[in-house]
Amino acid sequence: MKKIINLFASVHNQEIVAEAQQLIARQLDTSSRRRFLRQGLTLGGIAMLSGCDISDNASVDKALNAISRSNDRVQHWLFGSNRLAPIYPESAITRPFPFNAFYDEAEVPEVRGETYRLKIAGKVLDKRSWSLPELYNMAQVSQVTRHICVEGWSAVGKWGGVPFADFLRLIGADLSAEYISFKCADDYYTSIDMKTALHPQTLLALTWDGNILPARYGYPMKLRIPTKLGYKNPKHIQVIEVTNTFPGGYWEDQGYNWFGGS
Repeated sequence: MKKIINLFASVHNQEIVAEAQQLIARQLDTSSRRRFLRQGLTLGGIAMLSGCDISDNASVDKALNAISRSNDRVQHWLFGSNRLAPIYPESAITRPFPFNAFYDEAEVPEVRGETYRLKIAGKVLDKRSWSLPELYNMAQVSQVTRHICVEGWSAVGKWGGVPFADFLRLIGADLSAEYISFKCADDYYTSIDMKTALHPQTLLALTWDGNILPARYGYPMKLRIPTKLGYKNPKHIQVIEVTNTFPGGYWEDQGYNWFGGS
């Protein structure tokens, strides 16, 4: 345990990792370089890469996948319900709050609230669909937290909604299941682990800054996880599934870390 803590605390080790990252990235083609810098590198990863030819992109990709899985395991081990993301005053809210997606803002999906139904699937007792009025009538909380994007920017926003842990218990979700997946109206999809789902700051967000969630921010509902990077916060959610089968995700299937902690 002490060795792990010392590893993460050492500034010298961090400098070694950063230098190794840059040296390796220079020898990769453009697509592999982007993926490498997204996934990052640990000291354990340096050891794994030391046995492969970094001029061989296939070999590096194999090593990077192993590094990514290792990073996911470490992040999962460090994560806990008592580790809370910082809360900010409303005066710190970023205005205007940025729009971000894998498409242009003009392509934001149009979801009709009057016919919207949130579908529930998988290892739950109550699989009935939920209308927006039913969701709006649930007890809600709000939080002012920072959204951190993998692209390097961040912004503070105020989201309100239903604590996801409360919703999961209400529908009789199997809380011993490993994963929860999300499918969205914009064809985005992602998944999280159960520990993250039950974290007290994880919300089914229905409002932004005290008003109904605007379309550009995910209407009618998004998952807001301030302990995760932005790509783990799906918008325009249509289906929630509780499962033991690894679901992957839109960006995760292209090489991003699955855990995605911020």
